[in-house]
Amino acid sequence: MAGSTVTYAQDGGFLNGIRSLFGKEKVEPVADAVPYKPTVNVPDAARSLRKAITAASNLYSMRKSPPSGAAGLLRRARADIDQITGALYSNGYYAGSIRITIAGRALDAPDILQAIEAARPAGPVPVEIDVTTGPLFHFGSITLVDERNRPLPMAPTLRQLGIEPGGEAKSSAILDAESHITDFYRDKGHAFAKVVDKDVVADHATNLVNVTYVVNAGPAVAFGPVTVSGAEKVRPSFVQERVRIIPGEMFSPQRLADTRKSLLRYEAFSGVRIREGDKLDADGRLPVDVEVTERKPRYVGFGAKYSSTDGSSINAFWGHRNLFGGAETLRLDGQVSWFGGSSSAVPDSNPLGYRFAATFGKPGILTPIDDLVAQAAVLREVTDAYVREAVTFTGGVRRNYSDQFSVQIGLDLEQSHVQDSSGSRDDTIVGVPIDIAYDTTDNPLDPSKGIRAAGTFEPFAYLGQASAGPMMFKGSLSSYKALDEDKRYILAGRISAGTIFGADLLDVPPQRRFYVGGGGSLRGYDYQSASPRNAQGDIIGGLSYLTASAEARIKVTDTIGIVPFFDMGAASEGSVPDLGDLKYSAGLGLRYYTGIGPVRLDVAIPLNPEPDDKGYGIYISLGQSF
Repeated sequence: MAGSTVTYAQDGGFLNGIRSLFGKEKVEPVADAVPYKPTVNVPDAARSLRKAITAASNLYSMRKSPPSGAAGLLRRARADIDQITGALYSNGYYAGSIRITIAGRALDAPDILQAIEAARPAGPVPVEIDVTTGPLFHFGSITLVDERNRPLPMAPTLRQLGIEPGGEAKSSAILDAESHITDFYRDKGHAFAKVVDKDVVADHATNLVNVTYVVNAGPAVAFGPVTVSGAEKVRPSFVQERVRIIPGEMFSPQRLADTRKSLLRYEAFSGVRIREGDKLDADGRLPVDVEVTERKPRYVGFGAKYSSTDGSSINAFWGHRNLFGGAETLRLDGQVSWFGGSSSAVPDSNPLGYRFAATFGKPGILTPIDDLVAQAAVLREVTDAYVREAVTFTGGVRRNYSDQFSVQIGLDLEQSHVQDSSGSRDDTIVGVPIDIAYDTTDNPLDPSKGIRAAGTFEPFAYLGQASAGPMMFKGSLSSYKALDEDKRYILAGRISAGTIFGADLLDVPPQRRFYVGGGGSLRGYDYQSASPRNAQGDIIGGLSYLTASAEARIKVTDTIGIVPFFDMGAASEGSVPDLGDLKYSAGLGLRYYTGIGPVRLDVAIPLNPEPDDKGYGIYISLGQSF
């Protein structure tokens, strides 16, 4: 189960996050407020259209914030005419009519203000918003011409623009097509391309909308010199090395986007702005300035997690985002955990655990796309299967082949003292992990599309009593798919598996065996409980595992969502997962969406539990479950 973490930033980000979670700033009362009650009537209209018109009405959306005085209410009502007209146009209705009355008077009635004042003593002033949509218009002719009204020699197809004759003539589609036109020419090197004018004519006799775009494509240009600005504590050369704009190469918006992404992945930067020159230089090329905004280098924070099956923990951390001027990162973590009782494998053991870790990262250790990552930790871990005290070190070089794909090779060292049901043991571990990661998702905490794939292959030079030779492989694949444009309905799925081969089960250190059960793998079951046991019923772990999860993430409102889910999985004694061991669970989650990610509350029930299982699991964290 992932922990809920809130970071305190020196610029006040922590306080803003707290406000977003627990409330809004106090709103001062309006002087001479005029409460009113609006009613929106859109007869014979589809539900989606009624919803769009209602959403466009300030009278309706601001009904709980009454305006000041009768004149304030009248101004709000008059502004609604344009707002609702825009909503009608946006949905393809160009012959609609809007009538708004306040206290039974039309907005242009000479005694409207007096009528409002007379209605105030009786309670909220009645406001009627009556909208007749008229017929739905469709596209007629759609033409692209140059400034001399000539057909363009090179032009996007109407399908590329997203509008075609016969389609619904939504004004939003007309505006979107304008940006598609600009993108079409810019993708071909025409940096100054723009739509200089457009003529939109609604023919009420035929209910057709004819559109003409006047386009100035401008010349195809090459990139010129690239300058860097805004770098103060980060060396400008660090930014320059990661700019993906090549002087002399044909202008490409993709190069600009790649540069922005390549810089924003570093914690040192909070923003990247790329400014294109408004004219060509003396060599006929386009100059570009890359402006970065640096984050405050130091930060502190705290976090917590709670699970009824996995135990709970609190942690605090301090970090630096730019240690030596090259976006090097250092983070110090201290965590205290409480398992909730002594380990069942080690009776009367202290349930208190701890972990103190230092994590260091250095970008560009070999080339600009190679990053050094290293972590050292001292820890005490308490689980039902074992109690471990250890010193660990992991380090490696990660090569970022693209923004989505990376490969890392490293070193895995551990010296540990472990107690489990078979007694005590001291283990030395030396491994060479190779990690592969691929991520095309659109949001790290709440993805709505794309996939995440990760795999680790680790041969061991030494693996406790198993000595040299064992190898471990584990991998996971997650996929996300939004079913609608507003991303209110999202399907999410994940499958994970792993195996250790080349060693007997009991020769592998307990902490390196596979376990299933709890918030991170199989919700509803006790932590590690869906794992192999010995003859006495003690959890001993396995040499392989398989888990899978499916979720339907449904937003009920903009801030509240529900998530029905189904989990399955188990760990197995052999190196190949035994599908006959699988356990199943189902549950329902609640999500509260904030500016820093969704807050998660999941309640799960095991479907085929063992007699000793609790019968339910509760999990709270920040971010989705996967």
